[in-house]
Amino acid sequence: MTDTRAVVVDPSSNERLAIKTVPLAPAFRDEVTVRVRAISLNRGEVNRAVRSAEPGWRPGWDFVGTVEETAPEGGGPAKGTRVVGILPSGAWAETIRAPKDAVAALPDGVTDAQAATLPVAGLTALHALRQGGLLLGRKVLIDGASGGVGHFACQLAAASGAIVHGHVRNARFQAMVTEWCGERTIVAPDLSAAAAFGPFHLILDSVGGSALGAALGMLRSDGTCVTFGVSESPTATFDSGAFFRSGGSRLYGLVLFPELKKVEPASEGLALLAGMIMRGTLRPRIEIEAPWTEIGAVARQLLDRSFMGKAVLHLT
Repeated sequence: MTDTRAVVVDPSSNERLAIKTVPLAPAFRDEVTVRVRAISLNRGEVNRAVRSAEPGWRPGWDFVGTVEETAPEGGGPAKGTRVVGILPSGAWAETIRAPKDAVAALPDGVTDAQAATLPVAGLTALHALRQGGLLLGRKVLIDGASGGVGHFACQLAAASGAIVHGHVRNARFQAMVTEWCGERTIVAPDLSAAAAFGPFHLILDSVGGSALGAALGMLRSDGTCVTFGVSESPTATFDSGAFFRSGGSRLYGLVLFPELKKVEPASEGLALLAGMIMRGTLRPRIEIEAPWTEIGAVARQLLDRSFMGKAVLHLT
């Protein structure tokens, strides 16, 4: 067993996050060894690390790096391949082991920073939109459209031919959403303001609370609401009569890692998304780039919602 440096939860450190030397376990038969070059932050993992995780826990979902060792059983990307990937935890480290079906080779035209934004945010947007089936010519509403998932969802929905409405609560992020949704950008404190533009075939909600309650009343017949966040509240009140009278509407709860097991491996979705960046169809919104030694400060800015889009940290 060898060692590597990684971000760990340390209550005595700034924002409870510190870079320390930790053991690197031997690779399983299906795991590649990756030298990490960049990581990105997501609110869920940061919130757990800063507020509730046990000391010593290693956060980290998104990573980009270079394969140093291939999987012992063969297959997967070759040594020296630049890859993007996802882990349930522990990705914020200089060297990691990752299942070969959790990584995808990167085209030369995609930067480390662009690729690092993709795993959790991009795959969540992709899998959420797929719950709507064929989107061509259909109305789609994206709540939290300026966020990490939202900005990908708007672009992916538009690329699918949907009529995309993006909702944002803060007027200072309006221009950001207008870039993707144009005149269909809705700026209002409550999602209920979008009702005038419905009903919708598909609604993506990352907020919960009153937003989810409003969303369930704005679905067309056989429409779908996908919920995957509770930034406002973990509980919601809604008009159940309006919901079932719409006829065949459904509410789908999405958690990414189970989706990757039952629908398709992360490698497939990541390859698709990276290809879209290379072709200019998808443009990640990167608000912060910094060295990974600034993990504590950037984590605090993320939790304080000081920026929208994504934060990428580079390992040196």
